[in-house]
Amino acid sequence: MTDKEVLNAYERTGGVLKGHFLLTSGRHSDTYMQSAKLFVHPDEAEKIVAALAEKVKDYKADMVVSPAVGGIILGYELARQLGVTNIFAERENGAMTLRRGFALEKGMKVIVVEDVVTTGGSVKEVIALCKELGADVVACASVVDRSNGKVEFDVPYVPLLSMEVKSWEPADCPLCKAGADAPYKPGSRK
Repeated sequence: MTDKEVLNAYERTGGVLKGHFLLTSGRHSDTYMQSAKLFVHPDEAEKIVAALAEKVKDYKADMVVSPAVGGIILGYELARQLGVTNIFAERENGAMTLRRGFALEKGMKVIVVEDVVTTGGSVKEVIALCKELGADVVACASVVDRSNGKVEFDVPYVPLLSMEVKSWEPADCPLCKAGADAPYKPGSRK
């Protein structure tokens, strides 16, 4: 699947939003990739995730782990297509943790997956959690890499779509300087 085909799927499903947004990283942007809009269409999600599964299958993972909330549907569908199990990490007292009886076995091969990566903060937290619990994180992946290849992880990173979407520190945001309304936070993290 080409970058253009992935971007077209987001556009077709209303997942490319324009405006003034507050990203999970705290940065501001004029564009937001809303994967939830894409993932409400199972046929679109299946095609997108099949392309990602093709790119990560050679890592031979035993499990897919994703951060809640954005990565849950993606993680489930990727695990289904790879024929492995899936769990998700969620924040508790500000830190990523496994709840709901989820566990990792020592030495288990894990792929950490997130829908959209900008700075990689949530992915890095989940990678650290998995390693702390004894898992072997063989790769991380995302549908969209908003950094256009600038984000770095200490494991191989496999994005389906790499693109540069401008983002700014709040003090440098041209939208704020131009008097735009306060940025909107469409994501799951408060």
